[in-house]
Amino acid sequence: MTTDTVRWGILATGGIAAAFTADLVDLPDAEVVAVGSRTEASARAFAERFGIPRAYGDWGALAEDADIDVVYVATPHAAHRTAAGMCLKAGRGVLCEKPFTLNVREAEELVALARDNGRFLMEAMWMYCNPVIRRLKTLVEDGAIGDVRTVQADFGLEGPFPPSHRLRDPAQGGGALLDLGVYPVSFAQLLLGEPSGISAQAVLSAEGVDLQTALALSWESGALAALHCSVTGGTGTTASVTGSRGRIDIPSGFFHPDRLVLHRAGRDPEEFTADPADGPRTTFRHEAGEVMRALRAGETESPLVPLDGTLAVMRTLDAVRERIGVRYPEERI
Repeated sequence: MTTDTVRWGILATGGIAAAFTADLVDLPDAEVVAVGSRTEASARAFAERFGIPRAYGDWGALAEDADIDVVYVATPHAAHRTAAGMCLKAGRGVLCEKPFTLNVREAEELVALARDNGRFLMEAMWMYCNPVIRRLKTLVEDGAIGDVRTVQADFGLEGPFPPSHRLRDPAQGGGALLDLGVYPVSFAQLLLGEPSGISAQAVLSAEGVDLQTALALSWESGALAALHCSVTGGTGTTASVTGSRGRIDIPSGFFHPDRLVLHRAGRDPEEFTADPADGPRTTFRHEAGEVMRALRAGETESPLVPLDGTLAVMRTLDAVRERIGVRYPEERI
């Protein structure tokens, strides 16, 4: 980094790329200098929408743009390994959307590539950068609820999604687990680390991806987690962490919360809310801000979203898929 302004490239032009870029262009210390897509028409339309000076009709040209400090990879996750790897090899830092990759083998390859080349790499797990989630983690670490005994979390979308939708398409890494279940799993592992025991049950589609999955995780400490994800029914997206001396509830939208409630025996419930100055709960500014802070500090990974933690989550997701019988085309695990 030679200036305080961080220069971004956006790889892909879908809905999540648009949402992230809309927040990014409002940050005073961020500059979006280029966008890349599979087609020049898509890249140009995106560039015109957000006032981005350069548009590339292929990913490689974006990766080779030496004016870019970091690339936000927003492709469907089946393409994450290829897209992020291309950028890392070209010398760019990378913020890669979740789930990080299709499997832990691909994730390990990206992490090794980043570490071998001294390049910044981070999974776009915006939940970990959310101020309310960071407060929850601090409360748990400070012993506010004692020793963690159970974690519960769910994430389900109502649908229905046709077989052609990416959530049902094996070639795009479809299914509830990778797209939605990554959040409950990441939530539990943020608090308890990698589990020692994993069991799962799922309902599979005719295409062979999971429509809904229930997970039970266990740790040597005696803690348990009950997690659920679905693309067949909208759930409350709630989460709860119960300890030996209290409980913390996130009433809704646990993966981007704006409040939590702390319950302790003999005390009134305590509510912790987000600072209105931090923006709406849907903002990506905290995630983008952490990337830029790390880049300016010369760090190659974020302490909020450490790569070893990302790999641990991918190992859990692989283990769950092994148990429920989901395998993607031409996949090697």
